[in-house]
Amino acid sequence: MELIVLDKSGKETGRKVSLDDAIFGIEPNEHVVYLEVKQYLAAQRQGTHKSKERSEISGSTRKLHRQKGTGGSRKGDIKNPLFKGGARVFGPKPRDYRFKLNKSLKRLAKKSVFSQKLKENNLKVVEDFKFEAPKTKDFIQVVNNLGLANKKTLFILGEPNKFVYLSSRNLQDAKVLEYSEISSYDVLKANEVVLFEGSIEKIQENLRK
Repeated sequence: MELIVLDKSGKETGRKVSLDDAIFGIEPNEHVVYLEVKQYLAAQRQGTHKSKERSEISGSTRKLHRQKGTGGSRKGDIKNPLFKGGARVFGPKPRDYRFKLNKSLKRLAKKSVFSQKLKENNLKVVEDFKFEAPKTKDFIQVVNNLGLANKKTLFILGEPNKFVYLSSRNLQDAKVLEYSEISSYDVLKANEVVLFEGSIEKIQENLRK
């Protein structure tokens, strides 16, 4: 599969890049993508939730009334979960939600989302460019030139590009990442994916392993 390379003005450069069908042309595996997205979102959770158990509640441990003979139910002490201000039964405890996925599965997930974007014609290639200083206005101009205004767009760099990254940081609909930072979640969340020309071979090299 070949894609036309655009410049930052949105015009065709006359060059084409070849995309590996084993990476950008496979049948997407939805379940594998689901697993990687689930792992990504689980890793974002702080897991600091905590409720107090009976031993942690401040209060007397004196039994409120005798066990039998009152006509009332058995209650124990004031920390009983039955009472307002009492403990919570089986409440949440701090935990780590992260879980492991095999590298081969994660590579398949990325291949699946890239293939899906290409299949939907939501993948573009732009020649590498740099800014002389961080300017949001310049980045907005590039987005408009590419016809991506008001579209959630992911730009993937082949190497660190500080000024391009800083120029995009204030835009709600644009996200700039290096090829090594991307996850299936980032690609799926974007309406459009723009690959810097220098990122293609590095992405393919990573996903061929």
